[in-house]
Amino acid sequence: MAYSIDQAAMFRRIANVIDKILRGANPGDIPFYRPDKFELSINLKTAKALGLEMPALLLLGEERKS
Repeated sequence: MAYSIDQAAMFRRIANVIDKILRGANPGDIPFYRPDKFELSINLKTAKALGLEMPALLLLGEERKS
């Protein structure tokens, strides 16, 4: 299992900051944002190999990806 930031959201935010800088904004005037969206990743193959069963609530997101 891993709990981390949503990298796609962070890349979009970074792209906006770069755009502002290239348009002439002073980097010191651009506010610093902390990540506000996080992801939980579970390696189901490894969990199965260890004999672990994942609760259905954790597997709900898996259905949307397929």
